Amino acid sequence: MTNLRTQYDRMIAEGTLRPDAAQEALMPEFDRIRDALLQPVKKGLFRKAPEPPKGLYLWGGVGRGKSMLMDMFVNNLDGIPARRVHFHAFMQEIHAAMHEARKTGVDDAIAPVAKAVSSSVRLLAFDEMQITDITDAMIVGRLFEALFADGVVVITTSNRIPDDLYKHGLNRDLFVPFIEMIKQKMVVHELASPTDYRQDRLSGSPSYFTPVNAESREAMNAVWKDLAGGEAGPLTLRVKGRDVILPMFRNGVGRARFHALCGQPLGAADYLAIAEAVKVLMLDDIPSLGRTNFNEAKRFVTLIDALYEAQVQLICSAAAEPEMLYLEGEGTFEFERTASRLREMQSDDWSKA
Repeated sequence: MTNLRTQYDRMIAEGTLRPDAAQEALMPEFDRIRDALLQPVKKGLFRKAPEPPKGLYLWGGVGRGKSMLMDMFVNNLDGIPARRVHFHAFMQEIHAAMHEARKTGVDDAIAPVAKAVSSSVRLLAFDEMQITDITDAMIVGRLFEALFADGVVVITTSNRIPDDLYKHGLNRDLFVPFIEMIKQKMVVHELASPTDYRQDRLSGSPSYFTPVNAESREAMNAVWKDLAGGEAGPLTLRVKGRDVILPMFRNGVGRARFHALCGQPLGAADYLAIAEAVKVLMLDDIPSLGRTNFNEAKRFVTLIDALYEAQVQLICSAAAEPEMLYLEGEGTFEFERTASRLREMQSDDWSKA
């Protein structure tokens, strides 16, 4: 089993990474958790299991390497049951499992669901902890209390300090004990690197590929591989009681074809949820727009507005340049603003704040 520092140094020597003092300062925290997890779990009537180590709440700006370091750590925990999952996707799984548990007539659906999670892993690694939904806010405290009680160690990344989780949310006073639990059970560490590595990778690189052909698809795939890395899966967002699915998601980067987001009956709330969930959206195969696909064009305008207001990086392939996408039919004049925004979103300094 290779420790994180050894792998980190090797990647620097290979030129894959650049030395970063803020990232290097985190190594003792990961080593602390790793060393504790490597200790054998004592079993028997009179043998008390060792106290689990404190987890790690890793927060900081976009592109500082939080997810990368966490992934490196989890991928080298050979033999230690661990799972890495996007926090929003995990909470969707919890909701579904609680729904099934209630069918059995249990009084407390959280207890069996938490037990099922804790029996399968010793470490949970969450990417992008954020609480925006009142239902999640009401569940997460009791869920994590049960997981911590069962000795599960939690590592999570977030763009927010714990005190800013669910900020201004409905009934937030009921959520505050969870914040205090995080501070008690996890080491809170800011990754204060001055470098936004994601923006560095995007700087000077095209973000709008046209026309849609084999060459542009290959270029999109290359960007996806560079930004997302590793195996991706769908992200399901619960919006007003409905599931909105982003087909591919990893490390804050989402990807979908135009039809998946604009050919479906989605609205502003759905696109706002997507903009909240991703830092970068890759949108493939935007067609020419006009009378024949007017509804899709309207949804596309709404999507771009949501991404623009949230300052989400957009990388896309399209049938034509922004000014030539919508040339005839109702809405041509209104689309001029969308074309202007598409141009602005291609600038090097466009990123999610």
